[in-house]
Amino acid sequence: MAEELEKILSQLTQPDTAVIQQATVQLKQAFKDPAIIPALCAVLSGSQNPQIRQSASVMLRLRVKKHWKKISPEDRERHTVQHSLSQLCAVMVKHETPDRWPALLQLLNESTKSSNPHDRQVGLLLLDKVVESNPEAFQPHYSQLLQLFHTVLQDLNNPTALYYCILTLTAMTAYTGTKEINQMRSLIPSLIVALRHLIKADQNQASEAMEVLNELMESEVSIIVPHVEEIVSFCLEVGSAATLTNSLRVKALSCVALLIKMKSKMVLKQKLLSPILLAIFPVLCAAPPPGQHDPEDEEDDSEDDTDNDNPKHCAAQIIDTMALHMPPEKLFQQLMPFIQAALTSENPYEKKGGLMCLAVLAEGCADHIRTKMLSSMLQTVCQSLSDTNQVVRSASLFALGQFSEHLQPEVSKYCEELMPLLLGYLSSLNQAKVGHVTKAFYALENFMENLGDGIAPYLPTLMDTMLSALNNAESLKIKELAVSSIGAIANAAKELLVPYFTPVIESLKSFLTATTEEMRSLQAQSLDTLSVLARTIGNDVFRPLAAECVQLGLNLTDTIDDPELRRCTYSLFSAVATVSPDCLTPHLTSITTIMLLALKSTEGIMAHTEEDKTFVLLDDDDDDDDDDKDADHFLEDEPEVDIHDVAGFTVENSYIDEKETACDALGQIAYSTGAAFQCFLESSFEQVYEMRDFPHEDVRRAAFGAMGQFCRAQHRVWEGTPTEENHLVLLKLLDVVLPCFVGAVRIETERQVVMGVLDTMNNVIKSCKEEAFKNPEHLKAVSHAIRDVLKKKAEYDAMLLEYAGEGIPIVASSVPADRFAPFLNDLLPLLMSKAVSLDPMKGTGVQKKKSTCTVAERSFSVGTIGEILQALVSVSGGQVAANKLSNRLLPVLVAGVRDSDAEVRNNSVFGLGCLAQATGPNGISYPSDKDYPMMLSVFSNMLTKESDLRVIDNLCAALCRMIMTNVDAVPLEQVVPALVARLPLKEDFEENKTVYSCLALLYSHSPALIVTLMKPIVAASSHVLCSKDISEDVQHTLAMLMKEFARLHSADFQAAVTSLPGEQQAKLSAAVSAS
Repeated sequence: MAEELEKILSQLTQPDTAVIQQATVQLKQAFKDPAIIPALCAVLSGSQNPQIRQSASVMLRLRVKKHWKKISPEDRERHTVQHSLSQLCAVMVKHETPDRWPALLQLLNESTKSSNPHDRQVGLLLLDKVVESNPEAFQPHYSQLLQLFHTVLQDLNNPTALYYCILTLTAMTAYTGTKEINQMRSLIPSLIVALRHLIKADQNQASEAMEVLNELMESEVSIIVPHVEEIVSFCLEVGSAATLTNSLRVKALSCVALLIKMKSKMVLKQKLLSPILLAIFPVLCAAPPPGQHDPEDEEDDSEDDTDNDNPKHCAAQIIDTMALHMPPEKLFQQLMPFIQAALTSENPYEKKGGLMCLAVLAEGCADHIRTKMLSSMLQTVCQSLSDTNQVVRSASLFALGQFSEHLQPEVSKYCEELMPLLLGYLSSLNQAKVGHVTKAFYALENFMENLGDGIAPYLPTLMDTMLSALNNAESLKIKELAVSSIGAIANAAKELLVPYFTPVIESLKSFLTATTEEMRSLQAQSLDTLSVLARTIGNDVFRPLAAECVQLGLNLTDTIDDPELRRCTYSLFSAVATVSPDCLTPHLTSITTIMLLALKSTEGIMAHTEEDKTFVLLDDDDDDDDDDKDADHFLEDEPEVDIHDVAGFTVENSYIDEKETACDALGQIAYSTGAAFQCFLESSFEQVYEMRDFPHEDVRRAAFGAMGQFCRAQHRVWEGTPTEENHLVLLKLLDVVLPCFVGAVRIETERQVVMGVLDTMNNVIKSCKEEAFKNPEHLKAVSHAIRDVLKKKAEYDAMLLEYAGEGIPIVASSVPADRFAPFLNDLLPLLMSKAVSLDPMKGTGVQKKKSTCTVAERSFSVGTIGEILQALVSVSGGQVAANKLSNRLLPVLVAGVRDSDAEVRNNSVFGLGCLAQATGPNGISYPSDKDYPMMLSVFSNMLTKESDLRVIDNLCAALCRMIMTNVDAVPLEQVVPALVARLPLKEDFEENKTVYSCLALLYSHSPALIVTLMKPIVAASSHVLCSKDISEDVQHTLAMLMKEFARLHSADFQAAVTSLPGEQQAKLSAAVSAS
């Protein structure tokens, strides 16, 4: 049969359709013969034609995989060592462990130790494929294999053998145990030498082989610890070598970034920061080849095509990683000389490198920059905006955009300087240079999006510019940028944008009704901006358009098959749900169907197989009797991919974005539509739950967020209709979701996902309160997850620290204090360590500050302590718990009010006020008879010296909390006039409730004192009543107090009112009349 089969395979290669058709029929018939497997083996070993041998190998591999159980034992071991059999053996190892296939082990042993270099290569190829296929099955042989590798890595004249040896080591690394660590460790020097030789022989193979370093860092970093300096030196050498390929340099620099991410302390301890900066800064500042540009500087209107997989981008990524994982003081000390030298250079690419460095520092070192360097860094960036070289100006625009995104709210305080500069720059640009115009819009958008009311003076100019672009620009890209900017303006301006709403909507409608393909991108952006307008312009203004928007979105998804456009419609549906959920309810079946299909879809996902062949046999048929299908699949042009053949996946960005937005939208729609969503909850939850392990981090984050929204939605439904069934559904959801969150916090490596999960978990607990902890295991699990983040994951990461810390007071407010006390006792030392260093010989007492604590850590620590105490005020047993904690917390908070940083002082003052409130009228036991006077003395001194307005506001609120808790312990005649003199509050308007509730209490307790202060109280009250930020309860408290003044002290009240400006008089009179 072998000769006949070889003839058939030969005919399949002929350029004659009739011959191929005839051969296909014959091949299908041959596949029904049980002797097909021995025949294929015979062709493999006997044919002189390499193409035929290759075809036989591929067919045999897939045939074996499908029909393994039918193959006789003698046929299973009939294979000879050929290069093309490696994949076949890999498949077989999935079915038979090496110990049950002694012939394989013998073959590997003989071939890998052969004196013939080619045999060694083939043996190592086979070893690589079978170990990669089933690495756990080879664990009993790891020690023997590592001895083999020690020998192979010395064979520097056989680069192919080195290549397969390193690939096998990579596959094994994640499965090695403690007994192999010393053997693995001893290989590292030889491994680096081998990689150097492999680079000289084949850079593509070397690039793939260098994955072993990443695997070692991620799986068993202790192996490389003794060799870190050597590994870093090697990677920097490769990453800096301009003569090597970009892919190889990127791989080397990525290893450095990963090491910094995982072991930043070790990098600092071994003094590797300086050599890393010395190596990567020239890469960051390198000029492109003559006549070329860096990818991001190409004058192209398609920023999506920018190639970020280049050494310069990786160098910036290393600095970004340093910023996220190293103490900013240590980093800036060594980094600033490089930056300053680059910024003062005459070389535009060196200037660009310095600016890019400032830009990528903004996220990880935000606190350090905001408090110590923002003014000087902004000045540098703004000066660069007038540079003669566009490359430098582009980099400064990027830096401004990054500052605007990460350095809020401080950066917005420079509005008067930056807005005219950005508007002037934008107006001066040549619109034909669309790429550079895009960068200018990016900087402007990011900056103005966070301005809030501060955008008002610039709104006419901004909207004239944007509407003019919508109506007059020839470039569709410029129109798209203008539409995007209107969304950013809306986020800041909100209802201030109402006068411009009609012309904006008219333009958006004209874009959205177009039918040409070239309008797709503009349509997508129009939908995004429409969604922003729905959320910001005001419900009354947008509601008349809600139904029309839903219908528009449904029409677009029905008529246009485009993932980006679908993504935008999901966002629009989500926005409409927040404005007018009733408009969505009739269409929930259609809307959820579209989104669930998007989550299930594999469209846009491309699988990569191990083989790079001109054809691949991919056998996905499950019917063993349908043998001719094997031949059919062999001949298909585009067969489906079997998961076992897949080496990796690539997902197009637009499909990732669609899945992410589908998750977000399902969660929001479920929450907004409430009971109407009930019949879709189970199917939606099941599909979203499947996405929690999706390869892309943005989809995972969105899936966790949607799961949290489903819990909140069900809690809302249960509160509205408190049936047993609704309650059971809620508890069932929580029993699935909370453990899922806790697991993700522990194992997830992407910080953005961890922060997203923590934020979602906090929101779920805040909404569901005690229901979240009906299952007692949840309280323990959540508390321990927060503890683990504070202890490990949040090192040098202020944002991650904050998300974890926010959960502690939320949990404290959700359960009786005695239930949470054991866990709180575990968490408090972690918080206090961020503010003070505790003497191990003393459990209490103020110790000196830790020099390593950053402003962000100190602020976070005392702020979280204050919020915990505030939470204890309202829970069962909270007063007892607060009193037990007071002797530990009071010294920390008192030390904090003396801090050099205003934010730390502010949070400490807040904490002291909450401590007084939480411990109750007989509290503060440190010692009780002295603490109120001590705290009053501290606050009195601060009032005379403090210049920060927010701190002064919180001093007033803290005094009010003390008064409301124990009015008799406060010398009102001295304290109240000083308090009233600081009103109205200037920045922290949330404390208006505390302050005016206190004044109302004082009026009932000591009316004579309050009447003497009526004029300043009335003046302050009129300011608050004129504010648009006033809450209903504060408005009611003030109105009732003013009404009492008018009723019982009319002359004094009228005198106080008459002294006010006319607008405030009218507002005050209206409030009194309405109450």
